[in-house]
Amino acid sequence: MIWILALIAFACALTTLAGFFPLPHGLLRIFDFPRLQNAFIAAAGLITTLLLVEASVLRTLVLLAFAFTMAVQAYAILRFTPLWKSRSHAFDGDPECVPTASFFVSNVKMGNRQYEKVRERMAEANADICVFIETDADWIEGLYVDSERYPFSVSHPMDNGYGMHLVSRYRIIKHEVLFRLNEEVPSFDLMVEHPSGPRFRLITVHPEPPIATRDTVGRDAELALIGKEVRDYGEPLIVTGDLNDVAWSHSTRRFKRISKLLDPREGRGMFNTFHADYFFLRWPLDHAFHSPHFKLIAIKRMAHIGSDHFPMYYRLALTDTQKPKRENSEATAQDFEEADELIVEEKQRDRRPIGTDWEN
Repeated sequence: MIWILALIAFACALTTLAGFFPLPHGLLRIFDFPRLQNAFIAAAGLITTLLLVEASVLRTLVLLAFAFTMAVQAYAILRFTPLWKSRSHAFDGDPECVPTASFFVSNVKMGNRQYEKVRERMAEANADICVFIETDADWIEGLYVDSERYPFSVSHPMDNGYGMHLVSRYRIIKHEVLFRLNEEVPSFDLMVEHPSGPRFRLITVHPEPPIATRDTVGRDAELALIGKEVRDYGEPLIVTGDLNDVAWSHSTRRFKRISKLLDPREGRGMFNTFHADYFFLRWPLDHAFHSPHFKLIAIKRMAHIGSDHFPMYYRLALTDTQKPKRENSEATAQDFEEADELIVEEKQRDRRPIGTDWEN
């Protein structure tokens, strides 16, 4: 038993150590994802070792490896629990007295054809703006969005798993469909006007997923580029979508430091959205980051829609606040250096994005 426990303990410790190497390659970055699972395995292993294994040098090493894993993983994930102080303010007034915007954000999974389930969740959310990711032409037709309820829309269907579709009750003043770094990976950049007058910018993204056999330069560069674009924007702004990255990773934390945007999950919960079919393999991939002009009214993970992602619901109040409850760490020179290197490298490449044939 001790040798089995030792193998598990050192595997846990090694995968934990992988997070300290910020190299943009899936072979390392995939270990950013299962931090919660790793912590649970380490906790179970530590208890088992304490109760069932006799004292020895190897037992001590095993206990230290499990304890190290638990400590490091807990530090990463505890900030996404109510035990941590939140960064974004909670709105405690009457939502009817201020401009608000609610969002239904859903990676529908292109190969999933359960349109009715998505429409049901969409109706349940009753959001002001709905963002659909991985939409092809069949998905846009299958959604049958009522143009009277959602008179404004932006659509870019694609058959490679990177299509996007957005509908809105609020007027879209202007919009762009951008291919920032890859001609097959679109993002939306919109200016939205609330009926009472205020405007806010909305960026929707869906960068490439990480896989063990490929680098993550495409994903990381897109996040870095957007972070640099919005850093000095200064007006109300929201960035949302399926980032294919967890909230605690080096690349997402760098994005938050550079962009100065806030993560409403911090101090509230993980809201794990992927994988919807396996409760023991879940982590937060779908996000919404906002400028300090907003306060959080509600955040909720919606029910299953047949996709491998759960949809997310957010409602935010647009207020005069321009100071967060807790500031992000300042971006460092190294952050900007890493960001620039990633962007330059990705711009110089000519390749198809990861996963273009997964849904065919």
